[in-house]
Amino acid sequence: MSDNHGQLLHLVFGGELKSLDSHEFRDIDKLDIVGIYPNYASARAAWRGKAQATVDNAHMRYFVVHLHRLLEPVEESSTGKSAAGGGHG
Repeated sequence: MSDNHGQLLHLVFGGELKSLDSHEFRDIDKLDIVGIYPNYASARAAWRGKAQATVDNAHMRYFVVHLHRLLEPVEESSTGKSAAGGGHG
């Protein structure tokens, strides 16, 4: 496995929300997957560009997901199973 300390992956994606007070998307088939970036600074720059380009649509939202946090190992719980689960669902 590679060392993740120099490469903190971030995903930028967005789409149109059903309402302004939720994070539920109107149509997940139309999500805009902007890309995966090697650090927060480049992900934030991509997020800012997309957010500014869609400022006229109040329901359009873009997000930065810290993928590196999902990929890092977690401490095992008292049951001996990983708190993150197996990745299948």
